[in-house]
Amino acid sequence: MKRAIKNEMSLSFPSKSCNEAFARSAVAAFVMNLDPTISELSDIKTAVSEAVTNCIVHGYRRSSGTIYIKGRITDDNKVTLKIRDKGCGIEDVKKAMEPLYTSAPEEERAGLGFAVMQSFCDKVRVKSAVGKGTTVTLEKMISSNDD
Repeated sequence: MKRAIKNEMSLSFPSKSCNEAFARSAVAAFVMNLDPTISELSDIKTAVSEAVTNCIVHGYRRSSGTIYIKGRITDDNKVTLKIRDKGCGIEDVKKAMEPLYTSAPEEERAGLGFAVMQSFCDKVRVKSAVGKGTTVTLEKMISSNDD
């Protein structure tokens, strides 16, 4: 059964590290009308932070570009967030999602971004094409039943 959309949002911003906090705050504000628990809100903010950081560090590497976020809330309180870049893409998504794998070891990255996203969300999907970019889709159910 397809769920009705309660709310949607779309935003884009330059791939600057200072905008990672903006993305976290914007998504948190979008989700607030569901009255999430502090833990649920923190989970979403952390997952978004990791996805946006991946766009900046890995997607655009040392160049700049635009990061896109689309959010959707359905009537069953499911939050779906798509974080997308038009950067270099991921050659091997399965390998990239392995804990401790990083494509930027020179930047002393831990390689835990996707593992963190998976631990804080109900579902994480990654679609990528080399030279075209990457889209990370995060899904999280919010326990609140208030409208």
